Amino acid sequence: MAETRRRLRSSTVVLGGMGVLAAALSACGSDPDRRCVDRDSYDYINGYKIVADKNCSSGTSSSGKGRKKTGKTRAADADWYYDADVSGGYADNGTFSRDEAVDRGGFGCSGSGSGGG
Repeated sequence: MAETRRRLRSSTVVLGGMGVLAAALSACGSDPDRRCVDRDSYDYINGYKIVADKNCSSGTSSSGKGRKKTGKTRAADADWYYDADVSGGYADNGTFSRDEAVDRGGFGCSGSGSGGG
């Protein structure tokens, strides 16, 4: 009977540990919150004006490369802005660097984590 209890406890520990590991890995793989903003619209009080997502391409890096270049009207310098405080159509206190936003993510995450862009 004591042996049965011991096995039950050890399997519970293993399963619990695997759950914690799975949660940590899935948190690192997720994309940070992002908003498409016009870089030229910064306001000291409000931050950057949020524009339609179609103005930013999904593969944009912090350098701005990969932006859509079409003849259609669009924000002058739109780019993704990560982990920002959003209020009234403006985003502030974030970063244009996806890697930096992932580093802020916390529990076991690093900037080298993979994830869709």
